[in-house]
Amino acid sequence: MYKDLMPIGSIVRLKGGERRVMICGRVLCRSGEERIYDYTACPYPQGIIGSDEMYFFDRDAIEEVFFIGFQDPEELHFRKDVLNQLGELTVVDGKIVAKQ
Repeated sequence: MYKDLMPIGSIVRLKGGERRVMICGRVLCRSGEERIYDYTACPYPQGIIGSDEMYFFDRDAIEEVFFIGFQDPEELHFRKDVLNQLGELTVVDGKIVAKQ
């Protein structure tokens, strides 16, 4: 389900958006929500300005890719052995857990 997520640092434009954003997180939920998003991003080139400037979205919201983030052996290992192994997830008490 979370296979082939883009690496941290990737720069994209979202559908209907004008600004580019930089992916800074993967597989997370927004505080107070029960939904899990593929990504969170911050404005590019400004970076993280505040929590009100964070974008939560799924891979199908990406319109255009400008840059693929850094991919070293550690990133490749993380994607292969962590992200690709994630099963179905859910949010319980504000935390992401494996679905029982």
